Amino acid sequence: MSTTDDDAREIVLRPDRPANGGEAVGRLDGRVVFVRDAIPGELVRARIVDDSRERFVRAEVIEIIEPSPFRVEPICDAARHGAGCCDLAFVSLEHARDLKAQVVRDALGRIGGFGADALDDLGIASTPVTGLGDSGTGWRVRTRLGIDSAGRAGMHARHGSGIVAGHSCAAPEAGMLAGLDDLELTPGGDLAIVADMDGGRHIIEIAPPRPVRRARRGARGAAQATRRRREQPRAQRVVEGSATAPHRVGDRIWQIPVTGFWQAHRAAPATYGQTVVDLVAAAGGCGDGVVWDLYGGAGVLAGAMIDVAGRADLGSVATVHVVDSDAAALAAAEATFDDGIVEVHRGEVATVAAQLPTPDVVILDPPRTGAGAAVIGVVADADPDVIVHVGCDIGRFARDLALFGDQGYRVQEIRAFDAFPLTHHIEAIAALVPAHRRR
Repeated sequence: MSTTDDDAREIVLRPDRPANGGEAVGRLDGRVVFVRDAIPGELVRARIVDDSRERFVRAEVIEIIEPSPFRVEPICDAARHGAGCCDLAFVSLEHARDLKAQVVRDALGRIGGFGADALDDLGIASTPVTGLGDSGTGWRVRTRLGIDSAGRAGMHARHGSGIVAGHSCAAPEAGMLAGLDDLELTPGGDLAIVADMDGGRHIIEIAPPRPVRRARRGARGAAQATRRRREQPRAQRVVEGSATAPHRVGDRIWQIPVTGFWQAHRAAPATYGQTVVDLVAAAGGCGDGVVWDLYGGAGVLAGAMIDVAGRADLGSVATVHVVDSDAAALAAAEATFDDGIVEVHRGEVATVAAQLPTPDVVILDPPRTGAGAAVIGVVADADPDVIVHVGCDIGRFARDLALFGDQGYRVQEIRAFDAFPLTHHIEAIAALVPAHRRR
């Protein structure tokens, strides 16, 4: 690894491992280098784009000197033109999953505090990151696009607030992005697009956020203000289809707002539900049948538990308490369940959960920020026999598992999924039981 003579901000290096976030990791003069668009093992020339930190720098590839045998022609046209969607579209699908498995092991060891023996005992080294289908393309049933100043819809740029229009992402299902150039759209707004259970398309235009005052804010302050304004409620209009979309899991159909949350991968809800059931059964079942489904949204995981209630290895499910702060998601749950088993509770999860009946099983499916110490403390104080934790950010997932360890729980099993092919994202699900319980 060396710097070039003509430009001190250019480096040549051979990164040796993947990082959570999609970069490859190498070293430069004792400092860690996170290299975007590189594959571990290949020799690259890169440009340093951020050296403001003492312990590490960030760089972007400008030339592949010795390519990896796993490098492929990017199959996402939008990503190839600078969109921030399919950030691993240049890596073969199977190798990308191998890299993600390495990231899982690294996060559990470095952040979660799992030693080598503990990881080996869990079988992490030999456990793959499982795909939810055979193809890395055409899997997404829910996407969000921006609208540029000319009224054209496109993916958001990887860096900055620009819109990459005229180049389609490879992830959405066939037909989801067809004909968008023919629509009359409002510059500066957003589009929420959903493919429903029958493949029908629903499009909602979300009005532009209020303008940001830039005086005395600086670039960073203006960016933060823009982000806050985009998160605030904005006017919506139905462009195509309807304001809600039907989604089926098993024998149930949920009516979910097009702008609301639903798993992006069509196969994810059923896969996660089956995984939760399997992990609870392997950990001893439901006891007296009181289940907490925290951050439960519309209750998909609750439905999976109810559907197999009474199975010999699972036991009965008397009540499932679904807790979430999303009123629309809970309304969808109430409209879907009419069996008296599901009770919905709206509010901040830690506060609401502390008032619920003692659980036998707790299911946690927090947002990308993870559950955190407050929620984990409430769950541990409730002393459930089984905890199933779903994580959509592997670093915070590992942190949460460490917090559960501090509260007297041990991980019995972990499964990881490639629910966002062509990207660096990993979904993981763990079963935890009281540490004093023997295998």
